[in-house]
Amino acid sequence: MALSVVYAPATGHVLGALALTGGTAPADPAALVGRALPFRVSLGAHGTATLPFDARNLAVAAVDDEPGVLAEPLAYGVDRGSDGKPKPTLLRLPPLADTCLVLAKDGLTVTVRHAPTATVTVVALVADDQDTHVLAGEIPAQQIQATLPVTLAATASYGVLVLVAGWAGRLERKDLP
Repeated sequence: MALSVVYAPATGHVLGALALTGGTAPADPAALVGRALPFRVSLGAHGTATLPFDARNLAVAAVDDEPGVLAEPLAYGVDRGSDGKPKPTLLRLPPLADTCLVLAKDGLTVTVRHAPTATVTVVALVADDQDTHVLAGEIPAQQIQATLPVTLAATASYGVLVLVAGWAGRLERKDLP
């Protein structure tokens, strides 16, 4: 059996995994996920938020067998060599704290536990039951926080997917204060 992952090259996060028998996955992410890889978050009485991760921002890699990635893909990352090509061994990423995300009408604040030694990329999708906002930014070296600007409606609940390079991804419901 061959294991392949769909990942976000901007942060290295695995977003999906598949085990194949008798072959390898296509190199084109769109051949696996279509135009976008959808993530869904229940908003309770407010419906469901769908967060579509555009296939143009994805890549596919063949990796070593790692059964945990099938159940918990956001907890793993793809390591790339100096040539930019993915290495076959997946990285188990440390979790972000439960209180690491604060959503407000004017931005999403992301906090990590320890200051990174180099600037790290942050990608986030924020969606209610109708609109999706794609956010990008960085946490500078020796700092622990970044606020990604966004203008949100007065909707009470949002689905949020946050990818911080070097930490496990988070997919959850966030309520506006």
